[in-house]
Amino acid sequence: MFDAASFFQWFVENANYLFVFLFMVIESSFIPFPSEVVVPPAAYLACTKGDMNVFAIVLAATAGAIVGALINYYLAVWIGRPIVYKFANSRFGHICLIDQAKVEKAEKYFDDHGAISTFIGRLIPAVRQLISIPAGLARMNIWVFVLFTGLGAMIWNIILAGLGYWLGTTVPLEDLYNAVEEYNQYLTYAGLAIGAICLIFILWNLFKPGKKS
Repeated sequence: MFDAASFFQWFVENANYLFVFLFMVIESSFIPFPSEVVVPPAAYLACTKGDMNVFAIVLAATAGAIVGALINYYLAVWIGRPIVYKFANSRFGHICLIDQAKVEKAEKYFDDHGAISTFIGRLIPAVRQLISIPAGLARMNIWVFVLFTGLGAMIWNIILAGLGYWLGTTVPLEDLYNAVEEYNQYLTYAGLAIGAICLIFILWNLFKPGKKS
């Protein structure tokens, strides 16, 4: 069973851009893995040691998230809905913390919100990793998918990196894991708030008064 605390400690000792990218690929695919044990400690080290750059961390994490999302997208395109649901109901699917209810929830969210769901969905727990599957099943335009997925992932990674960098100025390394866990429950609220602001800004520019159609 995955031990988040042990991995967190290992990552602090071995963090680099490649590991940030690879573990975010895993986090964004169907394999259960928390981004909170990757980006915040890397940003913390960028603040306290200076051997990594926080902006490069966000870019590496976002690139990894896009690649992981593309894995889910193309798996859904290639294998189709019946096999996706068969996998969700399989033993391996349950090991990956996926079940039919979660896939149905992601698919309903996509159906209700359309393409923009790949943006907002990146900020919602239990939907974040799976929203790429209904996008693939619906054969959403790949460039639109990458754009919205990348924007949503970048916002989430900026929040995680901001937390880690701020903690680098406030807590010692030995207290970092507990501090991240303490603030973890507020991360989603921050992500949704920023996502809503971005969405309102986009819609305002599309439909603002006086804009020519």
